[in-house]
Amino acid sequence: MTPIKTGLLGLAAAIVAIASPAATAEQRAFDTKAFAQAQQQNRPILVDVYADWCPTCKAQAPIVGEAIKAPEFKNLVVFKLNFDTQKPDWVNLGVRRQSTLIAFKGAKETGRSVGDTNPESSARLVGTTVR
Repeated sequence: MTPIKTGLLGLAAAIVAIASPAATAEQRAFDTKAFAQAQQQNRPILVDVYADWCPTCKAQAPIVGEAIKAPEFKNLVVFKLNFDTQKPDWVNLGVRRQSTLIAFKGAKETGRSVGDTNPESSARLVGTTVR
């Protein structure tokens, strides 16, 4: 490789690093054991109970996605809980319908919303996981 190509590749890598967004929260499918482990580790947690067919859930997704980009949520874990296939799990959490968001700071529930598509109140709910 010639020095010019190396320099250009290095410059391209630097531009990508600068343009890349900061680390966001970890997102994963809900799993009872992983959820319990996150609670034991006193991690900030958001449980997102969704259904693929739910228009409110679809409206919530980008709102939650934007809220969890803040640097303060780098340790947050978002558990996606499928309303249609994980009934025992959502029943155990006292959920009654899809589009429910539940915030935890470790094992302590810090807030809950159902059907909320307001960016400000959703951000406040997510914020309770770290404050």
